[in-house]
Amino acid sequence: MKNHNLFAALRAAFPASLDEVAIETDNGLTYSWRDLERATAMMANLLQSLQLPAGARVAVQVEKSVEAMMLYLATLRAGYVFLPLNTAYQSAEIEYFIGNAEPAVVVCSPKNFGWVSKIAFKAGTQNVFTLGDDRSGSLLDRAGHCSDQHEVAIRQEDDLAAILYTSGTTGRSKGAMLSHGNLLSNALVLKDYWAWRTPQEGGDVLIHALPIFHVHGLFVAIHGALINGSKMIWLSKFDPRLVLEKLPEATVFMGVPTLYVRLLAEPGLNREACRHMRLFIAGSAPLLIETFHEWQARTGHTILERYGMSETAMLTSNPYQGGERRGGTVGFALPGVSLRVQGEDHLDGGPSLPAGEIGGIQVKGPNVFKGYWRMPEKTREEFTSDGYFKTGDVGKIDERGYITIVGRSKDLIISGGYNVYPAEIEAYINEMPGVLESALVGVPHPDFGEVGVAIVIPKPGATLQADGVVAALKSRLANFKIPKQCFVATELPRNTMGKVQKNLLREKYQRLFA
Repeated sequence: MKNHNLFAALRAAFPASLDEVAIETDNGLTYSWRDLERATAMMANLLQSLQLPAGARVAVQVEKSVEAMMLYLATLRAGYVFLPLNTAYQSAEIEYFIGNAEPAVVVCSPKNFGWVSKIAFKAGTQNVFTLGDDRSGSLLDRAGHCSDQHEVAIRQEDDLAAILYTSGTTGRSKGAMLSHGNLLSNALVLKDYWAWRTPQEGGDVLIHALPIFHVHGLFVAIHGALINGSKMIWLSKFDPRLVLEKLPEATVFMGVPTLYVRLLAEPGLNREACRHMRLFIAGSAPLLIETFHEWQARTGHTILERYGMSETAMLTSNPYQGGERRGGTVGFALPGVSLRVQGEDHLDGGPSLPAGEIGGIQVKGPNVFKGYWRMPEKTREEFTSDGYFKTGDVGKIDERGYITIVGRSKDLIISGGYNVYPAEIEAYINEMPGVLESALVGVPHPDFGEVGVAIVIPKPGATLQADGVVAALKSRLANFKIPKQCFVATELPRNTMGKVQKNLLREKYQRLFA
């Protein structure tokens, strides 16, 4: 019987020589493939010794470390369900996640043990361990007494591998249930689509500078390297100077747009620094077209933008080869993914919108999640009768098939009966001299129901006048699209993946016209 456990597939891709370096860290440590094999076996044996129920969740809120990644792999290996939690979450949030997911095991940073364990024990969790980013903690102490031999648990494609709570830029987080089949199918598609090079072809080396509680760092980056038997240069946190220092030793880099902006601020970023690089990938938030062009000019490389979400892993990508990488787009639907754009009157199926028209993005494919944890009604609402997942993103497909995301449906502003898409107005504002970036949000208005309010961030050293921004838009856009007010600010609120938290901006300005 075939074992569909994702760990089995990742393990099968390890190089024949297990003593080669698999991971090199920013503090001088190296881990061989044999170290990964043995450590994940010991941790898996520890988990199995706890007599956990089938399908038990292992909730983890720890700082980034290679051992934290090993714990993820060990959870898969032992056949349990991994639940990564953002390190920024505080007690009320952790209480919600532990209460909702009811994990059998919680692993936290040693410094947080006092308050996390109190929440966990109160919720009925039996096992709480600590794991520090310096290889300390009770998890490693206990695992150190376990055997380094372990037979990978048998799992079916449909069995749950992970629950990812949505980043919560709107409302209460929902737990997206991802199966072994979802994650493996996506890893294999991306391996081909991004042409990962095998050791025989010269081999790829990935700089891993992302957090590992999110799809991008945990699944796209880690699975990408492991399913290809590729070495990782592991950075505990993003440091632009350190990335520059490591670029000559690497071939692949994945980042959120903010990381590219910070690298462009480094004078040492040039073609010579990137001479061995094969691929720069960006995602998790929109990349400004200015950043896209400036990166091309400075490095000679064209950033590859792609699109994914917690519920689906990766959905689309600009081409690696055999096609143009177009800035401002997220490329084409990946092989095996069916993507369509539906109008308001056909949200549950029916004909898709013609090329260039804006509507709701819906997707179907082996990578699409099983539903939301313990939310059957919400799950039913989010799927169409013909099995497509309503992403909540709004976008369009051009005549060549390139997909452009214009925003979230929740961000849509309906002003005086007209639809206003914030991304369209933001694009015009961002082109203005002296503007670094902008955000448009809808707030209640007594006459129009809702109107747009623009928040604009100037470039360093530039001076912007709010009324000047509005006046410049008036000559270019229909009146119903013009923000009723504009504010110049120093920064936009963001979550840890660099997404602008528009819900916080809406809250801030909601009584502006009251």
